[in-house]
Amino acid sequence: MKIAVFSTKPYDRDYFEKHPQASEYQLHYFETNLTDDTASLSKGFDAVCVFVNDKVHESVIKVLANNGVKLIALRCAGYNNVDVNSAKAHGLKVVRVPAYSPHAVAEHTMALILTLNRKTHKAYNRIREGNFSLNNLMGFDVFGKTIGVVGTGQIGAAFCKIVKGFGCNIIAFDLYPSEELIALGVTYGSVEDVFKTSDIISLHCPLTEDTKHIVNSSSIELMKNHVMIINTSRGALINTSDIIKGLSSKKVGFLGIDVYEQEENLFFKDLSESIIQDDDILRLMSFPNVLITSHQAYFTKEAMEEITRITYENLRAYNAGEFLKNEVK
Repeated sequence: MKIAVFSTKPYDRDYFEKHPQASEYQLHYFETNLTDDTASLSKGFDAVCVFVNDKVHESVIKVLANNGVKLIALRCAGYNNVDVNSAKAHGLKVVRVPAYSPHAVAEHTMALILTLNRKTHKAYNRIREGNFSLNNLMGFDVFGKTIGVVGTGQIGAAFCKIVKGFGCNIIAFDLYPSEELIALGVTYGSVEDVFKTSDIISLHCPLTEDTKHIVNSSSIELMKNHVMIINTSRGALINTSDIIKGLSSKKVGFLGIDVYEQEENLFFKDLSESIIQDDDILRLMSFPNVLITSHQAYFTKEAMEEITRITYENLRAYNAGEFLKNEVK
Protein backbone atom coordinates (compact mmCIF):
# COMPACT_ATOMS: atom_id res chain seq x y z
CA MET A 1 0.00 0.00 0.00
CA LYS A 2 1.45 3.34 -1.10
CA ILE A 3 0.73 6.40 1.05
CA ALA A 4 1.51 10.04 0.25
CA VAL A 5 2.21 11.89 3.50
CA PHE A 6 1.62 15.62 3.15
CA SER A 7 2.72 18.48 5.43
CA THR A 8 5.62 16.36 6.66
CA LYS A 9 7.99 17.71 9.28
CA PRO A 10 11.18 15.95 10.43
CA TYR A 11 9.50 14.75 13.62
CA ASP A 12 6.60 13.22 11.65
CA ARG A 13 9.01 11.23 9.53
CA ASP A 14 11.04 10.12 12.56
CA TYR A 15 8.01 8.67 14.33
CA PHE A 16 6.54 7.01 11.25
CA GLU A 17 9.83 5.46 10.17
CA LYS A 18 10.76 4.02 13.56
CA HIS A 19 7.34 2.40 14.08
CA PRO A 20 7.28 -1.42 13.86
CA GLN A 21 4.72 -1.35 11.00
CA ALA A 22 6.76 1.04 8.86
CA SER A 23 8.20 -1.74 6.65
CA GLU A 24 4.70 -2.92 5.68
CA TYR A 25 3.86 0.28 3.78
CA GLN A 26 5.44 2.49 1.15
CA LEU A 27 5.33 5.99 2.59
CA HIS A 28 6.42 8.93 0.46
CA TYR A 29 6.88 12.18 2.35
CA PHE A 30 5.96 15.61 0.97
CA GLU A 31 6.83 18.73 2.94
CA THR A 32 4.20 20.73 1.05
CA ASN A 33 0.57 21.00 2.14
CA LEU A 34 -2.13 19.19 0.19
CA THR A 35 -3.98 21.83 -1.83
CA ASP A 36 -5.43 22.30 -5.30
CA ASP A 37 -1.94 23.06 -6.54
CA THR A 38 -0.34 19.93 -5.06
CA ALA A 39 -3.15 17.35 -5.34
CA SER A 40 -1.58 16.01 -8.54
CA LEU A 41 1.27 14.61 -6.40
CA SER A 42 -1.17 11.92 -5.22
CA LYS A 43 -1.05 10.09 -8.57
CA GLY A 44 -0.03 6.48 -8.07
CA PHE A 45 -0.84 6.39 -4.35
CA ASP A 46 -3.54 4.37 -2.60
CA ALA A 47 -3.95 6.79 0.29
CA VAL A 48 -3.02 10.26 1.46
CA CYS A 49 -2.06 11.08 5.03
CA VAL A 50 -2.87 14.69 5.94
CA PHE A 51 -2.70 17.12 8.85
CA VAL A 52 -4.65 20.12 10.12
CA ASN A 53 -3.66 22.67 7.49
CA ASP A 54 -4.11 20.48 4.43
CA LYS A 55 -7.08 21.63 2.36
CA VAL A 56 -9.02 18.54 1.32
CA HIS A 57 -11.89 20.33 -0.38
CA GLU A 58 -14.16 19.04 -3.14
CA SER A 59 -11.82 20.12 -5.93
CA VAL A 60 -8.89 18.36 -4.24
CA ILE A 61 -10.97 15.23 -3.62
CA LYS A 62 -11.90 15.04 -7.31
CA VAL A 63 -8.20 14.98 -8.20
CA LEU A 64 -7.48 12.37 -5.50
CA ALA A 65 -10.28 10.14 -6.78
CA ASN A 66 -9.16 10.49 -10.39
CA ASN A 67 -5.63 9.57 -9.30
CA GLY A 68 -6.84 6.35 -7.69
CA VAL A 69 -6.66 7.39 -4.04
CA LYS A 70 -9.16 5.44 -1.91
CA LEU A 71 -8.35 6.61 1.63
CA ILE A 72 -7.80 9.93 3.39
CA ALA A 73 -5.98 9.29 6.67
CA LEU A 74 -5.98 12.26 9.01
CA ARG A 75 -3.25 12.24 11.63
CA CYS A 76 -5.27 14.57 13.84
CA ALA A 77 -8.65 14.62 15.58
CA GLY A 78 -10.34 17.52 13.79
CA TYR A 79 -11.67 17.02 10.27
CA ASN A 80 -13.16 20.42 9.42
CA ASN A 81 -10.55 20.73 6.65
CA VAL A 82 -12.00 17.73 4.80
CA ASP A 83 -15.17 17.79 2.70
CA VAL A 84 -16.50 14.50 4.09
CA ASN A 85 -19.62 14.50 1.90
CA SER A 86 -17.56 14.96 -1.23
CA ALA A 87 -15.21 12.18 -0.15
CA LYS A 88 -18.17 9.84 0.30
CA ALA A 89 -19.61 10.81 -3.07
CA HIS A 90 -16.29 9.96 -4.75
CA GLY A 91 -15.89 6.67 -2.90
CA LEU A 92 -13.08 7.76 -0.56
CA LYS A 93 -12.99 6.67 3.06
CA VAL A 94 -11.91 9.19 5.70
CA VAL A 95 -10.29 8.11 8.96
CA ARG A 96 -8.84 10.15 11.80
CA VAL A 97 -7.05 9.97 15.14
CA PRO A 98 -9.93 10.78 17.53
CA ALA A 99 -7.81 10.97 20.67
CA TYR A 100 -4.04 11.01 20.96
CA SER A 101 -3.30 12.81 24.23
CA PRO A 102 -6.04 14.99 25.67
CA HIS A 103 -3.70 15.65 28.60
CA ALA A 104 -1.12 17.26 26.29
CA VAL A 105 -3.57 19.91 25.05
CA ALA A 106 -5.15 20.41 28.48
CA GLU A 107 -1.76 20.91 30.12
CA HIS A 108 -0.69 23.38 27.43
CA THR A 109 -3.92 25.29 28.03
CA MET A 110 -3.03 25.62 31.69
CA ALA A 111 0.49 26.69 30.73
CA LEU A 112 -0.94 29.52 28.62
CA ILE A 113 -3.13 30.66 31.53
CA LEU A 114 -0.29 30.66 34.05
CA THR A 115 2.18 32.30 31.67
CA LEU A 116 -0.23 35.07 30.70
CA ASN A 117 -1.21 35.65 34.30
CA ARG A 118 2.18 35.51 36.03
CA LYS A 119 4.15 36.81 33.02
CA THR A 120 6.91 34.25 33.44
CA HIS A 121 7.96 34.67 29.80
CA LYS A 122 8.63 38.37 30.41
CA ALA A 123 10.37 37.69 33.72
CA TYR A 124 12.67 35.17 31.98
CA ASN A 125 13.73 37.72 29.38
CA ARG A 126 14.22 40.43 32.00
CA ILE A 127 16.47 38.30 34.19
CA ARG A 128 18.64 37.38 31.20
CA GLU A 129 19.19 41.11 30.65
CA GLY A 130 20.04 41.71 34.32
CA ASN A 131 16.68 43.34 35.10
CA PHE A 132 15.37 42.00 38.41
CA SER A 133 12.51 44.52 38.75
CA LEU A 134 8.98 43.31 39.50
CA ASN A 135 7.31 46.32 37.90
CA ASN A 136 4.36 45.33 35.67
CA LEU A 137 4.70 41.64 36.51
CA MET A 138 1.78 41.44 38.93
CA GLY A 139 -0.71 38.63 38.37
CA PHE A 140 -3.74 37.29 40.21
CA ASP A 141 -4.62 34.17 42.18
CA VAL A 142 -6.16 31.56 39.92
CA PHE A 143 -7.57 29.95 43.08
CA GLY A 144 -11.25 30.75 43.51
CA LYS A 145 -11.74 32.12 40.01
CA THR A 146 -14.57 30.96 37.75
CA ILE A 147 -13.30 29.05 34.74
CA GLY A 148 -15.61 28.68 31.74
CA VAL A 149 -15.08 25.64 29.53
CA VAL A 150 -16.76 25.46 26.12
CA GLY A 151 -16.71 21.81 25.13
CA THR A 152 -16.15 18.99 27.61
CA GLY A 153 -15.00 16.15 25.39
CA GLN A 154 -11.81 14.35 26.32
CA ILE A 155 -9.62 17.46 26.21
CA GLY A 156 -12.14 19.70 27.93
CA ALA A 157 -12.70 17.08 30.61
CA ALA A 158 -8.95 16.74 31.22
CA PHE A 159 -8.70 20.52 31.50
CA CYS A 160 -11.60 20.64 34.00
CA LYS A 161 -9.78 18.15 36.22
CA ILE A 162 -6.62 20.24 36.10
CA VAL A 163 -8.30 23.51 37.05
CA LYS A 164 -10.30 21.74 39.74
CA GLY A 165 -6.96 21.06 41.39
CA PHE A 166 -6.30 24.80 41.42
CA GLY A 167 -9.43 25.35 43.51
CA CYS A 168 -11.45 26.98 40.73
CA ASN A 169 -15.19 27.10 40.16
CA ILE A 170 -16.03 25.58 36.78
CA ILE A 171 -18.98 26.35 34.55
CA ALA A 172 -19.18 24.49 31.25
CA PHE A 173 -21.19 24.25 28.09
CA ASP A 174 -21.57 21.10 26.04
CA LEU A 175 -24.42 19.58 24.09
CA TYR A 176 -23.81 16.37 26.05
CA PRO A 177 -23.02 17.15 29.71
CA SER A 178 -20.69 14.70 31.44
CA GLU A 179 -22.05 12.96 34.52
CA GLU A 180 -18.48 12.35 35.66
CA LEU A 181 -17.70 16.08 35.54
CA ILE A 182 -20.97 16.96 37.26
CA ALA A 183 -19.98 14.60 40.07
CA LEU A 184 -16.62 16.39 40.18
CA GLY A 185 -18.41 19.69 40.79
CA VAL A 186 -18.63 21.13 37.29
CA THR A 187 -21.78 23.17 36.67
CA TYR A 188 -23.30 23.11 33.20
CA GLY A 189 -25.11 26.06 31.68
CA SER A 190 -25.74 27.74 28.37
CA VAL A 191 -22.85 29.15 26.37
CA GLU A 192 -24.18 32.60 27.30
CA ASP A 193 -23.94 31.65 30.99
CA VAL A 194 -20.32 30.63 30.45
CA PHE A 195 -19.48 33.91 28.75
CA LYS A 196 -21.24 36.06 31.34
CA THR A 197 -19.88 34.50 34.53
CA SER A 198 -16.33 33.38 33.77
CA ASP A 199 -13.08 35.09 34.69
CA ILE A 200 -11.22 32.78 32.30
CA ILE A 201 -12.80 31.15 29.22
CA SER A 202 -11.18 28.16 27.54
CA LEU A 203 -12.38 26.83 24.19
CA HIS A 204 -12.32 23.05 23.65
CA CYS A 205 -15.10 22.51 21.11
CA PRO A 206 -14.79 21.36 17.50
CA LEU A 207 -15.13 23.80 14.63
CA THR A 208 -18.57 23.48 13.04
CA GLU A 209 -21.03 25.84 11.36
CA ASP A 210 -22.53 26.47 14.81
CA THR A 211 -19.25 27.17 16.59
CA LYS A 212 -17.45 29.21 13.94
CA HIS A 213 -16.74 32.66 15.42
CA ILE A 214 -18.40 31.69 18.68
CA VAL A 215 -16.22 34.41 20.16
CA ASN A 216 -17.30 37.57 18.37
CA SER A 217 -18.25 41.17 19.18
CA SER A 218 -21.63 40.13 20.58
CA SER A 219 -20.31 37.35 22.82
CA ILE A 220 -17.38 39.49 23.96
CA GLU A 221 -19.89 42.13 25.06
CA LEU A 222 -21.46 39.54 27.39
CA MET A 223 -18.16 38.80 29.10
CA LYS A 224 -16.67 40.28 32.24
CA ASN A 225 -14.34 43.22 31.85
CA HIS A 226 -10.69 42.09 31.51
CA VAL A 227 -11.70 38.49 30.82
CA MET A 228 -9.00 35.99 29.83
CA ILE A 229 -9.75 33.95 26.69
CA ILE A 230 -7.78 30.83 25.77
CA ASN A 231 -8.11 28.87 22.51
CA THR A 232 -6.27 25.59 21.96
CA SER A 233 -8.93 24.08 19.71
CA ARG A 234 -9.47 25.64 16.26
CA GLY A 235 -8.55 29.14 15.14
CA ALA A 236 -11.87 30.04 13.53
CA LEU A 237 -13.70 29.72 16.85
CA ILE A 238 -12.56 33.31 17.37
CA ASN A 239 -13.38 36.19 15.04
CA THR A 240 -9.93 37.76 14.78
CA SER A 241 -11.00 41.31 13.95
CA ASP A 242 -13.51 41.28 16.83
CA ILE A 243 -10.96 40.00 19.37
CA ILE A 244 -8.54 42.73 18.27
CA LYS A 245 -11.24 45.31 18.98
CA GLY A 246 -11.91 43.66 22.34
CA LEU A 247 -8.23 43.86 23.25
CA SER A 248 -7.95 47.47 22.06
CA SER A 249 -10.93 48.52 24.19
CA LYS A 250 -9.48 46.55 27.16
CA LYS A 251 -12.70 44.55 27.45
CA VAL A 252 -10.52 41.49 26.86
CA GLY A 253 -7.74 41.51 29.41
CA PHE A 254 -5.74 38.52 28.19
CA LEU A 255 -5.67 36.32 25.11
CA GLY A 256 -3.80 33.05 24.76
CA ILE A 257 -4.03 31.18 21.45
CA ASP A 258 -2.34 28.08 20.12
CA VAL A 259 -4.44 28.25 16.95
CA TYR A 260 -5.26 31.05 14.53
CA GLU A 261 -7.81 31.59 11.76
CA GLN A 262 -5.19 32.00 9.02
CA GLU A 263 -2.55 29.76 10.55
CA GLU A 264 -1.97 27.68 7.42
CA ASN A 265 0.11 30.54 6.01
CA LEU A 266 2.22 30.85 9.16
CA PHE A 267 2.32 27.97 11.58
CA PHE A 268 4.86 25.13 11.35
CA LYS A 269 7.16 27.40 9.31
CA ASP A 270 10.32 29.37 10.12
CA LEU A 271 9.49 32.90 8.97
CA SER A 272 12.16 34.62 11.05
CA GLU A 273 13.87 36.00 7.93
CA SER A 274 10.62 36.83 6.12
CA ILE A 275 8.31 39.81 6.09
CA ILE A 276 5.01 38.56 7.49
CA GLN A 277 2.13 39.77 5.34
CA ASP A 278 -0.66 38.97 7.81
CA ASP A 279 -1.69 42.27 9.43
CA ASP A 280 -3.98 40.60 11.96
CA ILE A 281 -1.30 38.34 13.44
CA LEU A 282 1.10 41.29 13.55
CA ARG A 283 -1.50 43.32 15.42
CA LEU A 284 -2.07 40.49 17.89
CA MET A 285 1.67 40.12 18.41
CA SER A 286 1.88 43.81 19.30
CA PHE A 287 -0.33 43.45 22.40
CA PRO A 288 1.60 42.86 25.64
CA ASN A 289 -1.29 40.80 27.03
CA VAL A 290 -1.45 38.33 24.12
CA LEU A 291 0.44 35.03 24.08
CA ILE A 292 0.65 33.02 20.85
CA THR A 293 2.08 29.56 20.37
CA SER A 294 2.29 27.83 17.02
CA HIS A 295 -0.16 24.91 17.29
CA GLN A 296 2.13 23.07 19.71
CA ALA A 297 -0.44 22.10 22.37
CA TYR A 298 -0.60 18.53 21.06
CA PHE A 299 3.16 18.25 20.68
CA THR A 300 4.38 15.76 23.27
CA LYS A 301 6.28 12.51 22.93
CA GLU A 302 3.25 10.54 24.09
CA ALA A 303 0.93 12.29 21.64
CA MET A 304 3.24 11.70 18.68
CA GLU A 305 3.55 8.03 19.55
CA GLU A 306 -0.23 7.67 19.75
CA ILE A 307 -0.85 9.59 16.51
CA THR A 308 1.58 7.30 14.72
CA ARG A 309 0.15 4.13 16.25
CA ILE A 310 -3.49 4.96 15.45
CA THR A 311 -2.66 6.15 11.93
CA TYR A 312 -0.92 2.87 11.18
CA GLU A 313 -3.82 0.95 12.72
CA ASN A 314 -6.26 2.86 10.50
CA LEU A 315 -4.15 1.98 7.45
CA ARG A 316 -3.92 -1.67 8.49
CA ALA A 317 -7.67 -1.99 9.06
CA TYR A 318 -8.45 -0.43 5.69
CA ASN A 319 -5.92 -2.59 3.89
CA ALA A 320 -7.35 -5.72 5.54
CA GLY A 321 -10.94 -4.79 4.67
CA GLU A 322 -11.89 -4.59 8.34
CA PHE A 323 -14.36 -2.30 10.09
CA LEU A 324 -12.93 1.23 10.37
CA LYS A 325 -13.66 2.26 13.93
CA ASN A 326 -12.11 5.71 13.39
CA GLU A 327 -13.98 6.45 10.16
CA VAL A 328 -15.49 9.92 9.75
CA LYS A 329 -18.97 9.60 8.31
